[in-house]
Amino acid sequence: MATKKITTKKGSKKAGRTTRKKAAQKPVAKKSARKKPIKSPKKRITKKKNGTKKKVARKKSITPTRRATRALNLLNGPLRGFKPYRLKRGESYMSEGQLEHFTEILSAWKRELMEEVDRTMLHMKDEASNFPDPNDRATQESEFGLELRTRDRERKLLKKINSALLRIEEKIYGYCEETGEEIGLRRLEARPVATLCLEAQERRELAERQFRDREDYYR
Repeated sequence: MATKKITTKKGSKKAGRTTRKKAAQKPVAKKSARKKPIKSPKKRITKKKNGTKKKVARKKSITPTRRATRALNLLNGPLRGFKPYRLKRGESYMSEGQLEHFTEILSAWKRELMEEVDRTMLHMKDEASNFPDPNDRATQESEFGLELRTRDRERKLLKKINSALLRIEEKIYGYCEETGEEIGLRRLEARPVATLCLEAQERRELAERQFRDREDYYR
């Protein structure tokens, strides 16, 4: 008997091999590209300096008050301005008009000084209180000391004004006590209580300066 040859199709075997190979191979996952982290800009840390400057409390400078400055200005002459005396043609020295002129100046000056003394005394009574702060207490004491010294000078000046008014009544105002010469209108308007002419005043100041220097030398 003739035997039948069993022929297998080659194509089917190849197809099976390829499918097996494909099944055996695992799918390769694609590597995802790693994103580089974005660097944030570094913040500059500023270090605080430990050596901080301490505020130093300034000491209160002792300055004269308005009342004190007004009183000091009043010692030099009346605060209300007076016009200079105009000499008439042929007018004699220390005539009736000139004596009236200086009487008005001296009287106004005296009146202002008396008012200032009263104001200062009232002010010192009102402000006389004990401050708990030693700085405030020291400031108050210095102001009171300045005002008391000013009051002493005003008291002496009032005596000179009264003496000048008395000389006007006696018709001897305006003449030097040492030389008997005329003091001069302009000098008297600048200093109504002057009792010496300019030359005699300079000689006295020079003698006082020399005497003071001599005392300092022998101490």
